[in-house]
Amino acid sequence: MSDHSAHHHEHDHNHDDHHHEQECGGHSHSHGHHHVPKSFGKAFAIGISLNLIYVIAEAAWGFWGNSLALLADAGHNLSDILALACAWIAAILSKKRPTDNFTYGYRRTSILASLTNAVILLIVTGGIIWEAIERLFHPAPVAGWTVIIVAAIGVIINGLTAMMFVSGHKEDLNIKGAFLHMAYDALLSLAVVITGIIILFTGFNILDPIISLVVSIIIIMGTWSLLKDSVALAVDGVPTNINRKEVESYLRALPSILDLHDLHIWAMSTTETALTVHLVSNVDHRLDDFLSVTAQQLQDKFKIGHTTIQIELQNEAKSCVLANAEAV
Repeated sequence: MSDHSAHHHEHDHNHDDHHHEQECGGHSHSHGHHHVPKSFGKAFAIGISLNLIYVIAEAAWGFWGNSLALLADAGHNLSDILALACAWIAAILSKKRPTDNFTYGYRRTSILASLTNAVILLIVTGGIIWEAIERLFHPAPVAGWTVIIVAAIGVIINGLTAMMFVSGHKEDLNIKGAFLHMAYDALLSLAVVITGIIILFTGFNILDPIISLVVSIIIIMGTWSLLKDSVALAVDGVPTNINRKEVESYLRALPSILDLHDLHIWAMSTTETALTVHLVSNVDHRLDDFLSVTAQQLQDKFKIGHTTIQIELQNEAKSCVLANAEAV
């Protein structure tokens, strides 16, 4: 027996927007489940600890060296500590078991965390831009060697932290948020190192705010996709890695399926996708393995791990569609 059938009575998810699936009783349902996202607890702990120590040191040297680039970098690293903490808390909460009041558990906190990370990243970058513009009109002397040494340490710390999240940044939007924070901080620190070297040998202090502006623009461009994807998931949009038309075409091509309706695909978390659908068939599939096989194929083909499939016989489908229309 497949895991989809075995979990038929253990379905622990209840989505408010899809309550109509139970309105046409007497039909077959299949529920599929696939867990568990990779844990990055150790990476979060190490990343937060390293960055906390570095932020304190960098801010102190930034004030001493009168470097906007270092202070901006310290501010950015402070936002990373908050972002990492937010992502870590969300990762922990997303593994909590469902309760009577939270029937999905707390999976969606991972989506909220990725959205929060994108917003924090943009706000902090906006602050850097503001300060850089002021420095363009009022350049200040910068301690070149201080900038180079402190920022170089930042490249190492941020780079190492980013590498700890690289394996999950393509599959988990929450981890992607943490990864982008660290990767962009490594880029900003590298830019600061280059700035320090040039200022040290040329005395061209205005380069400090110029480099800050250029890197800030790069960060904004890179963060936009994270913000856009996070907002989409937060409002139950179809995840970007799934093509809804391809899923519908696959379902319509299944043997004995004549039609379908009420196809919904949404993210339960930054790593888990759910699907509900009513399939109209001329065959009663309650006694075969059609439902469990279809659920497994949706996982294999589209990485949709939580499925609720309802079969409606052809002569019953019209009454179900009418019932849903009246409910609306």
